Amino acid sequence: MTAGDGRGMGAGSQAGRLCQALVARIGTGAAEDRLPANVELATATRLWTQDVPGGAGSAIAARRRDRELSRPVDPQAGPGVRVVLLRYADGLADLVVVAHRAVADPGSVLRAVLGAPEPVARLDADLDERLRAGLARLDRLDPPDWGLGRPGSDAMVSLPFTAPEGAGGPAGVALTAALGLALATCTGQQRVSIGVDPVLSVELDCAGRTTVADYLSGVRQALEHPVTGAAPLIGLTVTDQPGAGRPFLAPVHPLSIWVSDPAGRSDVHGGLRGGCWFRLGAFDPAVAHRLVRMIGVAHRNLAAADPRTPIGEVALFDAEDLLALAELGGLGRPLPAGDRCNAHQRICDAVRAHAERAPESVALCFEQQRLSYRELDERANRGAHALAAAGVRPGDRVGVCLERSLELVVMLLAVLKAGAAYVPMDAGYPADRLAYTATDAGLPVVITESADFPRLPGVRLLRPDALQSADWPATEPPATEPPAGCADDAADARCADAAYVIYTSGSTGRPKGVVVSHRNVLSLLAATRDEFAFGSSDVWTLFHSSAFDFSVWEIWGCLSTGGRLVVVPHWSARDPEQFAELLHAEQVSVLNQTPSAFSQLTEVDRRRPLPASLRLVIFGGEPLDTRPLRSWFDRHPEADCRLVNMFGITETTVHVTAQTLGRREALAGSRSVGPPLPGWHLSVLDPQGRPVPPGVSGEIYVGGAGVAAGYLNQPELTAQRFVEDPYAPGPRYRSGDRGRLLPDGRLEHLGRLDSQVKLRGFRIELDEIRARLLDAPGVAAAAVLLRQPTGDSASARLDGYVVFSGDGAVQQVREHAARFLPEHMVPSTLTALPALPLTPNGKLDQARLPEPLITSAAESAESAGVDGGLDGEPDAQDVEAKLRAVWQQVFGFRVGVDDDFFTLGGNSLLGVQLFAAMRTAGLPTPPLRQLYLNRTVRRLASVLTQS
Repeated sequence: MTAGDGRGMGAGSQAGRLCQALVARIGTGAAEDRLPANVELATATRLWTQDVPGGAGSAIAARRRDRELSRPVDPQAGPGVRVVLLRYADGLADLVVVAHRAVADPGSVLRAVLGAPEPVARLDADLDERLRAGLARLDRLDPPDWGLGRPGSDAMVSLPFTAPEGAGGPAGVALTAALGLALATCTGQQRVSIGVDPVLSVELDCAGRTTVADYLSGVRQALEHPVTGAAPLIGLTVTDQPGAGRPFLAPVHPLSIWVSDPAGRSDVHGGLRGGCWFRLGAFDPAVAHRLVRMIGVAHRNLAAADPRTPIGEVALFDAEDLLALAELGGLGRPLPAGDRCNAHQRICDAVRAHAERAPESVALCFEQQRLSYRELDERANRGAHALAAAGVRPGDRVGVCLERSLELVVMLLAVLKAGAAYVPMDAGYPADRLAYTATDAGLPVVITESADFPRLPGVRLLRPDALQSADWPATEPPATEPPAGCADDAADARCADAAYVIYTSGSTGRPKGVVVSHRNVLSLLAATRDEFAFGSSDVWTLFHSSAFDFSVWEIWGCLSTGGRLVVVPHWSARDPEQFAELLHAEQVSVLNQTPSAFSQLTEVDRRRPLPASLRLVIFGGEPLDTRPLRSWFDRHPEADCRLVNMFGITETTVHVTAQTLGRREALAGSRSVGPPLPGWHLSVLDPQGRPVPPGVSGEIYVGGAGVAAGYLNQPELTAQRFVEDPYAPGPRYRSGDRGRLLPDGRLEHLGRLDSQVKLRGFRIELDEIRARLLDAPGVAAAAVLLRQPTGDSASARLDGYVVFSGDGAVQQVREHAARFLPEHMVPSTLTALPALPLTPNGKLDQARLPEPLITSAAESAESAGVDGGLDGEPDAQDVEAKLRAVWQQVFGFRVGVDDDFFTLGGNSLLGVQLFAAMRTAGLPTPPLRQLYLNRTVRRLASVLTQS
């Protein structure tokens, strides 16, 4: 098969889509005298004759022939048949017949004209109306999502089509069978429909377990018994007419394929020839070209397959196609040549290089504190020596449980300098979760300032100030070597080279630790440094928790390139107004945000634009809706501040792809996350692990420089998710994310295939929450789902459902879950049900889970006959009444004056919305931290009254 010539066809008339054309080469002479009478007898019309000033093989002859083959006839405006004789200067001639499907078959007309003349039988008088109704149904079809068409375009484009000799039978059977397999792959459906004409189609069962023999038999039967009424997107016509021609003058279906097999066998060149026409509004040219190739490969492989072979094993891509798909997914784009990491490079070496190059440059800022690169390096060296004295050895894992501060960054660097891997833990996590992490990771030491960190056997708690004593030398600690006995073992060597272990949500009810190496991180920094022009003049923020891998990018992306890292205080990260002030004060140039957090920051930006120093905003952590960015581009030209959407996974080292965003992407609502970074590559596979073509969705597999070593202490899960990479050394990661490659190599991220969700930047396994609910006393069944009531990410919440085996209390279940789950994973609502709704297959029917009945304290008091604190109509000037009205506006249900904001399902993003609504209502707006300290209407109103 060859690439298309791009010949425009135009939209074509309705009549053209219902006409067929045929041409036969004849010699002029005595037979020519009989043609007019034969045409009149056969068709009751006249013969049109044209003399062409050129031989039959001339360019002008080809143009005239093509013109006559392309001119439709319409029975509603004429006879519905036209016969034209083209006479050439070399004595040859072509007889062209064009006939409307509702009037006559052009092959019958041709045989009657050239053979024994007889009237051609007219077709069903009602057929024209049925055919036109069929076209109307086809024109109402929505374009297929996988076709990647250009909305609104009616232009038609053609590609030549060729296929090798048949697959175990006539060309019609073989090609229909091949097209069926290709469509099953593209649609993800086992049953597919292929159009025969505007009103008839064949239905094929493409279940992967069916044998080739049974499948071909089923195709033959389907062709013998086509069905009516269906409106397939794709049509196939195999013509056996004794001459060259066209089964349609304008394509019938959004994508129409025809093949000529005049003698019931392949032509003299060893293949079947025809064409593929498609509407640009429904199919991208690259998608159509790939579909044509898939049909050809399937056609050939069906012919060669053992009849007992399951059709699911019939390949649709040859070696050339597979390599092209791999290259489209980024294979062959290596890291920059000068940045390939060797086995002994470490993150701390990159930071130390800047301490040597520019020792007095400011490395860290936190409130009024500043640390130069020299001071950072020396303090981290002291910490590394102190850790070694405390028994930490190369290859160990060290817990770090600190709030965002200078000490946090210093301690992380100290752990790396000691040759260990850090295990970050959020200081706000419940004690049970902290204890599990420390135990599972086998931590000999945890660096923390928390007096509440659980005391565990064999775990030594060290304060950061104790590791910063002047008694420890400020010099670089000795070079570290891998643990004895593992130098030749690749897996142990990777473990010894671990930089950090981040625990993510796990479907078993327990978090899982992801082991990421120095090489993984340094590869990420090498792949992005030049693209984003990172350098010593940049100012970054550390906005995210160290237990969220976005922080890896923020900390080491900045410090490895000589920038200045501004550590964002706890309350500033929760208050967009304060955070914006910090961006101005520090003249931040590189900002990393989850879309949820950025949406709140843009509200501040509307009132006071963010600083002009801001040159780069990188989104990550959760899906981005690009449409709201239109207003951002109204205020900030694309050339002034670059916005980049990056898709990534903890198991593949923070980021995998990058998509620069502009007004065009915002207007289109683009879901693209861009092409893979250099050194990364990805594939999109179907549920059976087979590649799918561009435009078709499947599971995203990621390979290359960022793929982590696996899960700590979970070899079985590691084997399931980190699988062999057929294109490169090392494993590739089965992400569980759904996506599709575009023809230009960009990836569209389409959500999850499993129960994992994204909530305010955190990847959450709903099954982990469910397992915790099931652990609660008296709970027999449980379910959890993510809801977004207003469509705004700030309104996203987790709704939990429990079924009790006997007596039970929802509040006790909530308290049980909160003992282990971090705050963002505790369901905002818990509803007790008599039973969970199930589908006929016995699975949870999420659609039938009821909306939670959220009852406030005021409603509970009213139902018990207790004064809720607000009797009758509230005084409009009363601060408490006005504040209560604002709360009810934000939550969308009744709120009592003593209801806890966070128990009602509130979060930091809703808190920002609440304060914006308070401002609109004319109420004072204290710092957002006051909401955390005064979590009810009554208490917050008291603060407002005093302010």
